[in-house]
Amino acid sequence: VPLCHADIGHHLMLHRAMIPRHLKLIPCVYGNRLLSSYKSKSNVKDSYRILELQEGCSLDDIRNSYRNLAKKYHPDSGSATADAEAFMKVEEAYRVVLDDVANKKKCTEDEEEDQFKSKSLQHRHYLSFEGVGFGMPSQRERQYMQFRVDRAAEQVLEYRKQRLEGQSDVTDLMKAKDVRQSKKVKITQAMERLVEDLIQESMAKGDFDNLSGKGKPLQKFSDCPHIDPMTHNLNRILIDNGYQPEWILMQKEIRETIEQLRKGIVTSRNKLGGPMTPYREKQWSRVCEQFTEDIRKLNKRIDNFNLVVPLLSRQMVHFNAAREIARAQKTYEALMESREASNSDTKEAEQKDVKRFGLKSSLFKWLNL
Repeated sequence: VPLCHADIGHHLMLHRAMIPRHLKLIPCVYGNRLLSSYKSKSNVKDSYRILELQEGCSLDDIRNSYRNLAKKYHPDSGSATADAEAFMKVEEAYRVVLDDVANKKKCTEDEEEDQFKSKSLQHRHYLSFEGVGFGMPSQRERQYMQFRVDRAAEQVLEYRKQRLEGQSDVTDLMKAKDVRQSKKVKITQAMERLVEDLIQESMAKGDFDNLSGKGKPLQKFSDCPHIDPMTHNLNRILIDNGYQPEWILMQKEIRETIEQLRKGIVTSRNKLGGPMTPYREKQWSRVCEQFTEDIRKLNKRIDNFNLVVPLLSRQMVHFNAAREIARAQKTYEALMESREASNSDTKEAEQKDVKRFGLKSSLFKWLNL
């Protein structure tokens, strides 16, 4: 039965829809129109052979092979193997291979979607991919992958930004330290040159000619074999000229501080006097609290002193606030007893004076009569 052109095309399209997707269709040409976009299997294999690739390779391999062959056969490349016809074959094979890879990927995605549709509920599609994207699972997966790529790029940029900021801060600190160090070096060198100039000038004037012991070796200040004589001599010279080690100054400061605290608490107790009323007891408790806090700070100072003192026998022990308060109370009682004794002595002396002056006054009265 003769058929018209439209009926033949419609008939072929219906039969094509009934063929499974995993089968490759042969291109059918009716007139000048291509009814199928699929390439023949032999053509695809020839294209892979022209590109020097195997089926199943990645897109990066395809692109790299095409670039290398284009450099080899392109007419404008200036290569000795340049050939326009070979380049056209390479370009055509490159397009065929790309179409084949795209079709395989599309068929795989469609099969996964069909399988997922038949086995999973529709509402479960949106419980994955962190809620990103819309559409079918394969579409949502592609959108989620792009989202992850964008997020990773943002995190990388943020990390680089923070790293550059940290490096800039460190660079600024290093520059400032270098400037300070250079200033210190310049000042030190200037002072050394100044001192050296003064010494040379004094030597030229003869100020060092009348020194005692000139031209003689330094005397050993200690006969102990365990002490370095150079170190001992240097320490003695520093001490003689007013320079003292840190631990000596700290020891002196600690002793002066404890003496001041002891005098202060005794003075406070003396001001309160006796007997102790409730108001005076409150004041005395405040004085004791402040004294305890001062003793605590002093004990911290003693800890620092024990860390720097060179001799174990020179280390100091902590002060006990309760003992110091009891000691201040005893000192106050002793002062009160001494005052009472002095007051009684003065009263007896006054009574004796009164008796003596009384006899004299009576004698003067009798003479006058």
